[in-house]
Amino acid sequence: MTIGFASRAAASTCALCTAGLLTLAPAAASAGTRTDPAPSPGSGARTATGTRAASAAAPDALLYRSGTQVRPRAGAPVVPALSARSWLVADAGSGAVLAAHDAHRRLPPASTIKTLFALTLLPVLPVGIRHTVSEEELTGIGPGSSRVGVAENLTYRISDLWNGVFLSSGNDAVRVLASLNGGWKVTAERMQDKAHALGAHDTRVKSPDGYDAPGQVSSAFDLAVFGRAGLQNPDFVRYCSREEAVFPGRDDGSYAIRNTNRLLTGSDGVERYPGIVGIKNGYTSGAGHTLVAAARRDGRSLVVTVLNPRRGGAHAVYEEARTLLDWGFEASGRVDAVGSLDALRGASLPGSPAQPAAAPALTTVPAARDDGPERTVVWTVSGTALLGAVGTGLFLRLRWGPAVAD
Repeated sequence: MTIGFASRAAASTCALCTAGLLTLAPAAASAGTRTDPAPSPGSGARTATGTRAASAAAPDALLYRSGTQVRPRAGAPVVPALSARSWLVADAGSGAVLAAHDAHRRLPPASTIKTLFALTLLPVLPVGIRHTVSEEELTGIGPGSSRVGVAENLTYRISDLWNGVFLSSGNDAVRVLASLNGGWKVTAERMQDKAHALGAHDTRVKSPDGYDAPGQVSSAFDLAVFGRAGLQNPDFVRYCSREEAVFPGRDDGSYAIRNTNRLLTGSDGVERYPGIVGIKNGYTSGAGHTLVAAARRDGRSLVVTVLNPRRGGAHAVYEEARTLLDWGFEASGRVDAVGSLDALRGASLPGSPAQPAAAPALTTVPAARDDGPERTVVWTVSGTALLGAVGTGLFLRLRWGPAVAD
């Protein structure tokens, strides 16, 4: 079924209601007190290895220090020396940050910001709905943007467009999905609200597809927050872990697309990482190479962020992520946390992190099936998200009829 103009407007209204429900509770908690944390003060190298009592007093404050932060116990492996301008490795289950380098340094994120785009729009755009793309929806795509090949006057399932976002990093697919969400500016605003609700206060969204734009920044901390949140959404995991898909073309044709995350696919001279889940890579001339990645081993999941390695060429971002994942799994139980990905959820204080909020309960469930193998993921459903999803689904069923299965 095709979404017409009036239907898109109605869908945007319903999406706004859902987004409001999703952000209401944390927004209320932080009303009148929210201020953005100060940028990273510098780029010196320093390791937090002082007395256990002193560093345990406020471990999240370590993430605001410049340089490398780690709290090793006896026998812990040496933290790797990387060339990235900023990086972080955390336990995806507990949110504990195992080590980081300039975690809150604000840098251009490139297409890794598409993780936040997906977190914002996946809950409100049913994947089975079909939509015919207009010429207007493809205007404004930046020169040199990555594209999946979305064409005007062709009809796509929403799930096709998500494949284009995650596998091909298609800015054309992002444009169309944003138009169904109320437009480019509205989508950027909702992404900003979502970031704050998750406790990601370094992020400034100007261009939802990650194309370089004045003032658009994020941080290794924030991107790890987005990656971890994505691991709690079965649809997000299904798309970010998919290596290949078939994308619709003209004249009832189609063509294969392949994920550009080489750590996932093991292509172009990069070896696939054992236990890799995927997530999202990116590149722009302003951001350099960027990556958010996650992997599982022996019942434990890690998430890492690597931003703009300064040595090693185009593949350095994958190899430095590999090094961080290896170190993180080896360091399990041998380091104390230097912070938490939940520390800023709901509130922030001037110049210092807020008290950590309770981590969301995680439940292991089988991922939704499409044309790929079944995977096990962690999935969190809050009461407000469930209410919004039910309301959206009921409206769409009444308006458009049953969705087409993905």
